[in-house]
Amino acid sequence: MRAGIEKARKLFPPGSQRLEFTTMQAATENAKSVNSPNRQYTMERTRNIGIAAHIDAGKTTTTERILFYTGLIHKIGDVDDGNTVTDWMEQERERGITITSAAVTCFWTQKCAKAGEDAVYKAFKDVPHRINIIDTPGHVDFTAEVERSMRVLDGAVAVFCGVAGVQPQSETVWRQATKYKVPRIAFVNKMDRTGANFENALADMRNKLKAYAYPIFLPIGAEDKFEGVLDLVNQKAIVWGPGDVANEGLNYEIKEIPAEHLERAKAGLAELIDAVSNKDDEIANLVLEEKPITPAVLKAAIRRLTCKIELIPVLCGSAFKKKGVQVLVDAVVDYLPSPLDIPCAEGLEPGTENIVKVEANDGSKFCSLAFKLWTDVYAGKLVFFRVYSGQLKKGDTIYNPRTRKRERVSRLMVIQGSERKDIDSVFAGDIAALVGLRNITTGDTLCDEDLEVTLEPPTFPEPVISMAVEPKTKQDRDKMSEGLQRLAEEDPTFRCFTNEETGQLIIAGMGELHLEIIRDRLFREFKVEANSGAPQIAYRETITKNAEGEGKFIRQSGGRGQYGHACITVQPNEKGKGVEVENKIVGGTIPKEYIPAVIDGIEEAIKGGVYAGYQVIDIKVQVTDGSFHEVDSNELAFKMAGIFALKDAFKKAGPILLEPIMKVECTTPSEYQGDLVGDISRRRGAIQNIDSKAGQVIVNANVPLAEMFGYATAIRSLSKGRASYSMEPLTFEQVPNSVLNTILDAAKGKPAART
Repeated sequence: MRAGIEKARKLFPPGSQRLEFTTMQAATENAKSVNSPNRQYTMERTRNIGIAAHIDAGKTTTTERILFYTGLIHKIGDVDDGNTVTDWMEQERERGITITSAAVTCFWTQKCAKAGEDAVYKAFKDVPHRINIIDTPGHVDFTAEVERSMRVLDGAVAVFCGVAGVQPQSETVWRQATKYKVPRIAFVNKMDRTGANFENALADMRNKLKAYAYPIFLPIGAEDKFEGVLDLVNQKAIVWGPGDVANEGLNYEIKEIPAEHLERAKAGLAELIDAVSNKDDEIANLVLEEKPITPAVLKAAIRRLTCKIELIPVLCGSAFKKKGVQVLVDAVVDYLPSPLDIPCAEGLEPGTENIVKVEANDGSKFCSLAFKLWTDVYAGKLVFFRVYSGQLKKGDTIYNPRTRKRERVSRLMVIQGSERKDIDSVFAGDIAALVGLRNITTGDTLCDEDLEVTLEPPTFPEPVISMAVEPKTKQDRDKMSEGLQRLAEEDPTFRCFTNEETGQLIIAGMGELHLEIIRDRLFREFKVEANSGAPQIAYRETITKNAEGEGKFIRQSGGRGQYGHACITVQPNEKGKGVEVENKIVGGTIPKEYIPAVIDGIEEAIKGGVYAGYQVIDIKVQVTDGSFHEVDSNELAFKMAGIFALKDAFKKAGPILLEPIMKVECTTPSEYQGDLVGDISRRRGAIQNIDSKAGQVIVNANVPLAEMFGYATAIRSLSKGRASYSMEPLTFEQVPNSVLNTILDAAKGKPAART
């Protein structure tokens, strides 16, 4: 600690003449001309950011406070009261969680209006900025919303709970931000809560996320004694005054650091400069030359490193108590990149591997990415898009390289939560919505027709849980198919399909809550009531030994009757070979014209099943003998004879029931390995191998599909949300006797032939 203070004193010797450097404002003024004269906020003064975190870390509350202090709203909403701007869906307000990512636009100008604020260096003082914010969900079921938001953002604010630190979904959104190379700053929220510990949260970031994270603000007090923050760069204290909850966030002042916190502030600054100097040559040279480092120079260096994702500046505060929010917005402007500060977007020329660079320039050809579809009650189908280059006006024509079709832009709008505002044009770096486009999916590139480029779409995980649904009434049937189709267009992680073997309509998604919300939206938005349940398992039947069977279909009712007679042999086929039916009739015991009817009957019985009503596999059937009647024989009679013959032979051939086995791969932190392995064993699973990779344990197992329902919820419960899994069909294995009787009893109450 003492060494850090001495180092800080060398960097800020009393009365020293500070060196002059080009400030960020000067750099802004000298920026090359890439902006249209028609745009209100230049690209250098635009920020596209996301607020991302674990569920209940305070993302929506933080967003709501930012909107209040930027003047977009005049009354602060609350998640518990269900009246926030970004949680506008009925399901969100009822449950108090964010389900869909919501875009809002606000405006911020750094000012020095409070007492003592003129002594604080602000990089963009009196320069108005436009901030596009996307508030993302924290629940693991809605991770696709975070994925597609990260794909189009320039920067992110990662919110962490001051009590819990880094939580499971924090790790997930951090990985997503890293995957799309999104620069970020960290905000340790809830510093007023009992048990809040800033140092623990910081240690979690460094240990669990391997982040190069260093505080630029330190808390003054914690829990109920949390008063404000220490500004390490400017070496000032920002203290929020007491008062009623409605106004306490507005009343703050900038003071000299109190004596009891001075040593901690100096040490914090020394540690910050040391961390920056390890990555930035300009600061490293100043440190080596023992020259003073002004706040302007230090802020510029922090910004450079943040934009290159080499440093994570860490702030702290309490969004609910409205402390630390203004400095967070200042930090967004100071440190997170504008569209010009990040590498230009890259795409591929359709049909080739040629890389096309898309420069952020209003004068270039138009290019954008559709990252989200939404069905709006009033406006219809909305397509959210991020503009990477050029500009778009109402009446312009855009081109979709995937469909090779052109469409005219009839309406443009920006979305403020649930409110919509029509606009005439959008420019590079903007996020807006189009109305009325047809045949478009998430991840489509929208561009000028003479610009052949396809931008990389966001990637989405495969669904992990499925459920069977059926409409309650006939009137609901048509509305249900339309509703499911529109919901599947909006949500890339939601699938609906008909199981050909069971005939059930199956919906699949990321978790039980995800599917519950889908059902709720079907009812509210499409007025469809649906029943749901676990999907049927597609069991299979086969035989274990050779057998012979005989089938006779004889009916005499006065006049022309029915006569069909067939004899067959059955034997097990090689595994995976399927069904083989051969004609071994010699001597014309069954006339040639009736042989196809016998085979049809056999194949129908195979599809409908004999033992429990499930399809038969891996069986070899030979038609060996039979007889006919010159008058009464016909195709129908021989078809029925074929069905009866197969059933007779099948029952003598040692029938067994097979169940689908899934290849399951679980990825988990090592501390949960024992619980997960034990759970797989309880599900009749067989562990194949256990590997370690990048600090994670990977468990490979073969588990019956019947035991995997609800596993998405179970694995999250066992691992506190930190483990994930994937599964794919592997093979069919014999059902153990302990389970067989239950399946056979269930089959007795249902029709024999289910195909």
